Amino acid sequence: MTDPFRLGNKIFTSRFILGSGKFSLPLVRAVTEQGGAEMITLALRRANPGGEENILGVIPPGVTLIPNTSGARDANEAVRIARLARALGCGDYVKVEIMRDTKYLLPENYETVLACEMLVDEGFQVLPYVYPELATARALVKAGAAAIMPLGAPIGSNKGLLTREFIQILVEEIALPIIVDAGIGRPSHACEAMELGAAAVMANTAVATACDPAEMALAFKLAIEAGRRGYLAGPGRVLERGGEASSPLTGFLEEEVI
Repeated sequence: MTDPFRLGNKIFTSRFILGSGKFSLPLVRAVTEQGGAEMITLALRRANPGGEENILGVIPPGVTLIPNTSGARDANEAVRIARLARALGCGDYVKVEIMRDTKYLLPENYETVLACEMLVDEGFQVLPYVYPELATARALVKAGAAAIMPLGAPIGSNKGLLTREFIQILVEEIALPIIVDAGIGRPSHACEAMELGAAAVMANTAVATACDPAEMALAFKLAIEAGRRGYLAGPGRVLERGGEASSPLTGFLEEEVI
């Protein structure tokens, strides 16, 4: 635990959060284990204790469950879903997703702040999914959110960090973990997000739609670790113009005169 990751009231060693929404149940365990994920999000409808299709039965022991409020259209619906998830034994972590837009699936930032305020008062560790906008992020800090989860691109698009500059602002200005979520389509995208200073990355579609999901989960794990190490190491400077020799042009050994 040389680089622990604190999220809410827990400490993790993995910075890869796996979304389970698009996986068949038989794949969930293999992908989670290959990716080294210690956190996994799930939709409430897939948590079906006693039923034949129960995701809770295939998630490896010790993995923290983060139910999401997928399907909620306002704060009240999100709070209701979070309460149901806790009653089913999914714990106190919750990813708040509130969407009214059915074309682009962009989050409702205002309603998300309201939901965060209510859920924090009820003892939840709230991870709000938002469009990366500084005023919203500051409001979520004030509301008591455990982290901020800005989208990189429209959910499920695999387009990468289309909101890169806005995420960078949040990393620099917000004293909470910034977890890049939605739109991450390649391990290189995840690495780039970590190099920006993101605390973690969440991926679902990119892994689920890969030809070999388990191998892709491993690739994401390694990319996230590489990006984090690069961020901690401190990237070298970038020249605005011109070039610079990588080997010195002076100080060569002079030929010895006999």
